[in-house]
Formats: sequence, structure tokens, C-alpha cells
Amino acid sequence: MATATEALTVPEDMASLRLSRSKTYDLIRSGELPSFTIGRSRRIAAESLADFIRNQTEENRY
Repeated sequence: MATATEALTVPEDMASLRLSRSKTYDLIRSGELPSFTIGRSRRIAAESLADFIRNQTEENRY
């Protein structure tokens, strides 16, 4: 897993979550998965990805 100071590309994030490109961008657009841009490149902070996974795990507990 990535460190907290690392920024992931969208394809790296897609691989981590095992989601399609469109689903990943849906999460970004909805604000569920925070991201930022550097020039024309979109990045997701590793910490944001970890928070997203933690929140999904908590929401989906039985």
C-alpha cells in the first residue's frame, strides 16, 4: 500500500480498488474520493484512498 505522502494516478487507484475507469471518475466527481490536479494530471492522495476504504468498510459492516 502507498504511504500517506504518496499521490496515486487514476490507473493506480483503479488497480488498488479494482474498479473501472468510469466508476473511479464517478467517485471523484461525487466527492467520495477526493483528488487534485497538477497541470492536466489528476492525482489521489494515498491518505484519501485509505480514508475511502476505511469509510466503505465501516459503512458496509453487518
